[in-house]
Amino acid sequence: MKIRVATYNIHKGVSSIRSTPRVLALKKAISLFDAQVVFLQEVQGRHDRYSAQFGEASRGHRHWPEQAQHEFFAGESHHSAYGMNAVYDHGHHGNALLSTYPIADTRNQDISDHAYEQRGILHCVLETPRGKVHCYVVHLGLFESGRGRQTEALIEAVMASAPEAEPVIIAGDFNDWRNTLSDKLRKALGVVEVFDELGSRSALGDLVRSLAGRKAKVVPARTFPAALPWFRLDRIYVRGFKVETAQVLHGSLWAKLSDHAPIVANLTLA
Repeated sequence: MKIRVATYNIHKGVSSIRSTPRVLALKKAISLFDAQVVFLQEVQGRHDRYSAQFGEASRGHRHWPEQAQHEFFAGESHHSAYGMNAVYDHGHHGNALLSTYPIADTRNQDISDHAYEQRGILHCVLETPRGKVHCYVVHLGLFESGRGRQTEALIEAVMASAPEAEPVIIAGDFNDWRNTLSDKLRKALGVVEVFDELGSRSALGDLVRSLAGRKAKVVPARTFPAALPWFRLDRIYVRGFKVETAQVLHGSLWAKLSDHAPIVANLTLA
């Protein structure tokens, strides 16, 4: 069984500058993933101010949907689940999962490390033709010490909820720009990051390392900022799948929609 998956931090559906609404364009862009399963972070479940400001019909359509963003993006093609993390007077936001497969069960776990950053893990169990697939949507904090504790919570959550024989996909914004967490996840959960198995993207680099007797360094892809990706913040980890392809989507379209670039991967159930 083949599954195409994507992960994307959508910046709450507004531009980084001037908070211009991007929700309608994001729905079209997410459809371009052509993915069965989409992991989303910073999804606006409710925002009364934006709804009032952008919700009135203009030129024949609204710029801010009446529905919660995860429901709007799902449309009729996908099921959706939402994990509310950050709550404020005028609304809330969190992680979401879109899936063409039925979502049999969901659980949102609060892993906030302090009061000023509300973070969570959204666990969804998908019912696929080949059985259950466990999906974990993740958005970790900005501080390294907190990310370490949140990663331990993630490891405990996966070990407690996903039997070893059942496949796992963990994806999201890890904010792990120094790449200190991947080895912990690999060792504890037996996962690989989707770019691990694809090897070096440079033939010259491979030749130089071969002559020097060194192995290629395993690193995630660059995804932030979207206009000129440099930091390696977004990841897709899998267990029980073979990674066929993985790519970061670059270009002017993605630079306009969010401060993060999305990752799309094609997987085959092992």
